[in-house]
Amino acid sequence: MGMNSIHVVFADASHAKYAEEICRLIYESALQRGTGIAKRSPEYIASKITGGKAVVALDGERLVGFSYIECWEHGDYVATSGLIVRPEYRHMGLAARIKEKTFELARRRFPYAKIFSITTSLPVMKLNSRLGYVPVTFSELTEDETFWKGCEGCCNYDILQRNNRRMCLCTGMLYDPKAPRQKHSRLMPYRMVFRNWLKKIFSLKTK
Repeated sequence: MGMNSIHVVFADASHAKYAEEICRLIYESALQRGTGIAKRSPEYIASKITGGKAVVALDGERLVGFSYIECWEHGDYVATSGLIVRPEYRHMGLAARIKEKTFELARRRFPYAKIFSITTSLPVMKLNSRLGYVPVTFSELTEDETFWKGCEGCCNYDILQRNNRRMCLCTGMLYDPKAPRQKHSRLMPYRMVFRNWLKKIFSLKTK
């Protein structure tokens, strides 16, 4: 097992066979981190793969990582989501390779779209920051109801509802191709994690 043997590629129909395994890995990853995550069905994941909106990492024929994109508001917004790496392949820089490939896919397919991500993961925040994402309020993300409906499978959905969809434990991050590139701050992801920690302590609003 080594990085030289792992190929990170744009997914095609031949990779749909991994859909059930991907769903299991996404769920297990959320349990390990102790964070909420919107549940996805194998059919949903397979549709992203066959629709040319996913990236897979393979070690031979073994699936070791995955991520996908989804577009909203007629392609004005694109979300990157579902980034996972098989546990035994972590701490090798593979997540960064998958994230960069997913970002490339989004830029290729939707060159004028704003690309966003909502996450509680510090590593994902670091990767996003390096790619030019900046933290934003939820009001700056898509208003498409279908996107927000996808959060219903998350264990923190009640927090999102109680705050009228203004905030949750996730941090919103946005890449705007029209905006000037800001200087990357290494401290920014840690500040975002600290804010999320405060949100969790105070539950944003009492029940």
